[in-house]
Amino acid sequence: MKLALFDLDHTLLDGDSDSLWGRFLVKEGAVDAEEYKREGARYMAQYRAGLLDMHEFLAFGLRPLKDNTPEQLEGWRARFMQDCVTKRIPAASRTLLAEHRAAGHTLIIITATNSFITAPIAAEFGVDALIATEPEQHGARFTGRVVGPPCFREGKVLKLDTWLAERGARPDETWFYSDSHNDLPLLERVEHPVAVNPDEVLSRVAAERGWPVRHLKLDTASAA
Repeated sequence: MKLALFDLDHTLLDGDSDSLWGRFLVKEGAVDAEEYKREGARYMAQYRAGLLDMHEFLAFGLRPLKDNTPEQLEGWRARFMQDCVTKRIPAASRTLLAEHRAAGHTLIIITATNSFITAPIAAEFGVDALIATEPEQHGARFTGRVVGPPCFREGKVLKLDTWLAERGARPDETWFYSDSHNDLPLLERVEHPVAVNPDEVLSRVAAERGWPVRHLKLDTASAA
């Protein structure tokens, strides 16, 4: 197995799917606009500084899943994909995936964003698997908690190892594409780390270690 791993937000997607979801819910009147603007800015600043308490963030971010019916959530998600997500997929991202697919590599999106948001995005990209933070369900309803470790920082390594162990797989070559220094634990694990649209810290690390840098951005200003 040759494994090509891809972060999602600000890597394959020109934007952050969790933030876009929050903005969509604000527009729908499903959440308090002032609270989401304030808390969203606070959590993003912590994330960029490498100080995010992921469990605290998830308690906030998963609340709309807990507070609404499956039918309401499915309707919102379908409109979210159509109105907010597909127009933020750069052609260069699809080309990169096609290159790895043509080489016979197994394609996996591995993201901290929860699977309720990211499952249809992974399907849109046509990857082989999605590894994400998993929101807990009781029956058809979400509980607001997560199953297992969040897929964040060292959690990405843990969840990838679990995914491989469940399949008895041991890849003989691996790539990982990411924009964030929060993904250094996994970037340092693979044979081919690639910085994509890197933040300041990752850009510096990539330069120091000779990692390749790629830029996957929209060709137009079509995204609102």
